Amino acid sequence: MAKQDELVFLPLGGVGEIGMNLALYGYGPPEHRQWIMVDCGVTFPGPDLPGVDLVLPDIRFLASERKNLKAIIITHAHEDHYGALADLWPGLNVPVYASGFTAGLLEAKRNFEKATIGEVPVTPFKAGDTINVGPFSIEGVAVNHSIPEPMSLMIRTPVGNVIHTGDWKIDHEPSLGPLTDETRFRQLGDEGVLALMCDSTNALRDGVSPSEKDVSESLRKIIENAEGRVAITTFSSNVGRIRTVAEAAEAAGREVLLLGSSLKRVVNVAQDIGLMEGVKPFISEDEYGYIPRDKVVVILTGSQGESRAALAKLSRDEMRNVAFAAGDIVVFSSRAIPGNEKAIQDIKNGLVEQGVHIITDTEALVHVSGHPRRNELQRMYEWTRPKIVVPVHGEATHLTAHKELAEQSGIALVPRVRNGDILRLAPGPVEVIGEAPHGRIYKDGTLIGDFDEMGIGERKKLSYVGHVAVNVVLDARYDIVGDPDLVSIGLPVYDDEGEEMEDTLFDAAISAIESIPRARRKDIDMLQEAVRRAIRSAANQAWGKKPVVTAFVTKV
Repeated sequence: MAKQDELVFLPLGGVGEIGMNLALYGYGPPEHRQWIMVDCGVTFPGPDLPGVDLVLPDIRFLASERKNLKAIIITHAHEDHYGALADLWPGLNVPVYASGFTAGLLEAKRNFEKATIGEVPVTPFKAGDTINVGPFSIEGVAVNHSIPEPMSLMIRTPVGNVIHTGDWKIDHEPSLGPLTDETRFRQLGDEGVLALMCDSTNALRDGVSPSEKDVSESLRKIIENAEGRVAITTFSSNVGRIRTVAEAAEAAGREVLLLGSSLKRVVNVAQDIGLMEGVKPFISEDEYGYIPRDKVVVILTGSQGESRAALAKLSRDEMRNVAFAAGDIVVFSSRAIPGNEKAIQDIKNGLVEQGVHIITDTEALVHVSGHPRRNELQRMYEWTRPKIVVPVHGEATHLTAHKELAEQSGIALVPRVRNGDILRLAPGPVEVIGEAPHGRIYKDGTLIGDFDEMGIGERKKLSYVGHVAVNVVLDARYDIVGDPDLVSIGLPVYDDEGEEMEDTLFDAAISAIESIPRARRKDIDMLQEAVRRAIRSAANQAWGKKPVVTAFVTKV
């Protein structure tokens, strides 16, 4: 080992926020480090990003390091861990390792969105496998989570071993395996663990997460006791829960309908790899209306309030072949991702107006998180006995709570790390030694770019103050010809005195030109700016807001 060889950790997403997980591990001297990437996820835009479809991590740091990036390893197929892969991989073009289920979902998504994403070649990699790339040896370790085939990673390097947990929890009776492999984690602890990079999502919650078996039992009772239809909305990737609901429905003599394209894609992939064996075939939408209300269960998308998802459409009674009736039950078998509460409540209100009864996890045990609570985190410390714990996967409150828990549990080194920090793990002092470019980029339709490139700032402004376009025509003597053309979008129709707003702005445009002596009107750019300012000022005086104004002055 050369003296300057170092092992570093660099998160470009997911540390200081929920979602958009992307971690880099580097080994070697600073000028020649070799890197691996773990996960490549997205987060979802809120109302502050109008028109944006997805938010992706900014990987410009890798522009100069691309030749040194050896591999991408995906821990599981949740969007916040793999959702950016198809869009970012073409600029990296390195081997990708992932489970069969993850590869299947990636391919299904490509087929569904074939106009916007390309093919990503995936090398199969699962718990128990080991791959060797550059100075890294990476072993997959089975964990339990709310999706098939998740794994943690044991990353071996010349200066120490790192466990990257990914998303995990301890559940001894899950509806779908695998179990979190306590035996293997203890063996890895015996081998020696330099650092544990660990999920912080539930670091604020005491105790141990309930078992998925308990959720399954609760859902089974709801289905058995219901007099009308039962609809259950959950995360489309939660194959175990989908299977549980389907089995409970069959036991109660009910047929099952799947609604939502993402849900159907996941189930198709699960069927392909044998995870739905023994489950009765699902019915079609055309059959729904002919089945008695007490003989059907609907599993559908929309648990996060997505306006175009099946549940939102049903809450607005917008579906052709499917509808709810008074007395039916809708179960939210999910948790609200922060920021989605208002949209979810709007859907609930729409359903309640139809007479539908709502059940959430405050009324019954209908959901359990896929992330470890505090007692589970402590058990992971006990199994692996790391010298260093690095809290990841969480906002500042989660990371700080996790840091305090690790320190209380006797971990000596718990560094504070955020996106962009380059953390040296070994050799030498464990500390942040630099900062890499990081941030967010945006997918909008088929294009990807930063905030300014995608015009998001201007779009936000338009959503608040609207737009006015005006064209004034001048003759050879620089006098106004005819009436200016003026179009306003998103402005009030009338001002506070009852005058039409467009008339007020029309007069302002004419006055702006006429106030300038004819001899000075040769400067067309100056005239356009004068018109623009006059319209903004007139709108502000009449309305109290300044619209975006585009002014044209044309000489004929």
